[in-house]
Amino acid sequence: MPKITYIEHNGKNHTIEVANGLSVMEGAVQNNIPGIDADCGGSMACATCHVYVKEDWFNKLPKKEDGEEDMLDMAFEPKKNSRLSCQIMVSDELDGLEVNLPEKQV
Repeated sequence: MPKITYIEHNGKNHTIEVANGLSVMEGAVQNNIPGIDADCGGSMACATCHVYVKEDWFNKLPKKEDGEEDMLDMAFEPKKNSRLSCQIMVSDELDGLEVNLPEKQV
């Protein structure tokens, strides 16, 4: 299984194995990673699974859809490397992915 590293705002790292086919958000929720609220359960109706994708990984991900961009406008301190973790599907190609969590979710 691919390993994903979640880095809390305070710098604490959580590296976990996430099954292929799950989203990065689902991996966080199933493993009690603090900082991913996932209020809408992954239906892209909130921005509480907002993450910052490490620059070297950002261009390896599928492009954002318009709906994701709209939701990110509502996120806390969005940046150009912001993504909704519910929209990042885990696959073997993402083994080693690192995402930083914002200071808070909206």
